[in-house]
Amino acid sequence: QVHLVESGGGLVQAGDSLRLSCEASGGIFTEYCLGWFRQAPGKQREFVAGVSFWGGDTRYRDSVKGRFTIPRDNAEKTVSLQMSDLKVEDTAVYYCAASRRFSVEDTDYRYWGQGTQVTVAS
Repeated sequence: QVHLVESGGGLVQAGDSLRLSCEASGGIFTEYCLGWFRQAPGKQREFVAGVSFWGGDTRYRDSVKGRFTIPRDNAEKTVSLQMSDLKVEDTAVYYCAASRRFSVEDTDYRYWGQGTQVTVAS
């Protein structure tokens, strides 16, 4: 059982930067790939970024490439989402998730955090 807790959401202006953090407890951290997903009101949950077991491979949805990064710290059992040049369309609830496989599909992720709201004002 892996427990994930996100933090760092908030209200920012377009063009600002924000860092989300996700701290894990339980389980063996390096046995899981980690991902960030988001869900905007009235929309389906979507993949944002993912990182492999030891951080050697990352994937991003096209709309965030070059603006977001997903560093993980296996010693601290954390994964972050560093977001820059934020846009109004990035507004959503952001979720951290853990999976036994490196995937962009939310159905492959077994453990989920409670979510943190990110609101980008114009």
